[in-house]
Amino acid sequence: MFWTKRVVIGDGERGLVYRNRQFQRVLMPGVYRYFDPMGRMSVTCHDIASPECRGNDKDVLIRVLGEALDRYFVLADIGSEEVGLVSRNGRLNDVLPPGSRVLFWRGLVDIEVEKVSLHDGLAVSRVVATRLRQIGLLDRVSVAVTVPVESTGLVFVDGELAETLAPGSYAFWNFRKNVSAEVIDQRLLSLEVSGQELLTRDRVSLRVNLAASLRVADPVVARTRVAKHSDFIYRELQYGLRRAVAAKTLDELLGDKASLDADIFAYVRGRVTEYGIEVLGVGVKDVILPGEMKEILNSVVQAEKLAQANVIRRREESNATRSLLNTAKLIEDNPTLMRLKELEALEKVTEKIDKLTVFGGLDGVMKELVKLR
Repeated sequence: MFWTKRVVIGDGERGLVYRNRQFQRVLMPGVYRYFDPMGRMSVTCHDIASPECRGNDKDVLIRVLGEALDRYFVLADIGSEEVGLVSRNGRLNDVLPPGSRVLFWRGLVDIEVEKVSLHDGLAVSRVVATRLRQIGLLDRVSVAVTVPVESTGLVFVDGELAETLAPGSYAFWNFRKNVSAEVIDQRLLSLEVSGQELLTRDRVSLRVNLAASLRVADPVVARTRVAKHSDFIYRELQYGLRRAVAAKTLDELLGDKASLDADIFAYVRGRVTEYGIEVLGVGVKDVILPGEMKEILNSVVQAEKLAQANVIRRREESNATRSLLNTAKLIEDNPTLMRLKELEALEKVTEKIDKLTVFGGLDGVMKELVKLR
């Protein structure tokens, strides 16, 4: 018939009937006929395999259906201080932000909506966070942070420190408030201050390289009282190095490097401890002199070593002369020792003679060949 409208709703569908563009009823699966000679009725079909009811008239559906709404829909009415966890067939599938109002079709997909109050805290439970990470929603709805070993996590809510975190994985709902998280590394840190051009007390220009070992002892103080603690420590090391070098002459610097290290360490530790930084050690690595000053210093060192060598040489010569004098006195007082020395001299002379002819026998050798007296 020309004035009759036939509507077929499949098993996986639902229909919404409108008359003069005003909602009338919901159609379940089946075949329907409507007498509509004026063409005032329309039916929209919805595939409930995608359970969310999309459209701009959800408030109309809620008002018109009233108590019958629960027969066709699951209403997720999320408060301003709540988060909605939407599960499909028992598995978490989506997150609804505060203030959401969503209708889900009943039927093919079992929909459950769990409300989580933000008044109880912003932390996301470990099970929920794991599931949201699996479906790729965690970073969209929360602030996730992993705190390594030897580190501390700091959570800020609307710019104020709200919580400190031990090593582990965490997530916090990022709704209604500005949530951020930072990780403060508390491991041993090595910091170098290189190429510092400095003047000693006696106006000698030199270049110094400094190394320091430190760690963050109080992460809350280090983060809240200093904008960037690494830059702050670097500057204090520079100041400490300049003060210590300017207070000493070049000879004092080169002669007692440990004293220089101790002066820098005492200054830096006194400056940074109140800001949550622990200084474990400070040491000067290199003291580099300009070319001309290096040549002068080498000349001085060479002269000092030469003078020391001369002193040692003269001392040895004096010892040798004294030994010869003592030997001469012994020989003078002992004829037998004198004769023994004569024979030693004879032996040394004859070692270099190829052929030796002796007249007068052994007596001639002993008496005539060597005569020292």
